[in-house]
Amino acid sequence: MKHRPVKNSTTEPDEGSLELNEDVVRARAYRLYEDRGCEDGHDLEDWLRAESEVFGRKPATHAEAEDTEDGSRAA
Repeated sequence: MKHRPVKNSTTEPDEGSLELNEDVVRARAYRLYEDRGCEDGHDLEDWLRAESEVFGRKPATHAEAEDTEDGSRAA
């Protein structure tokens, strides 16, 4: 029986898991949009809240997200 090598926790996650995480955040953000009655204009707020729920982070404020160059949160 072949065993897979155990990945060290300091290694980068593979691309597939990053895409999966983004899909989970996207789905949660869309659910927040639906829960609001599909009211437009809260996309960044929904995305940041979804990220905080999925990754267990404190949600960033809208102003903090706009302070970054591309609107994404800094690490």
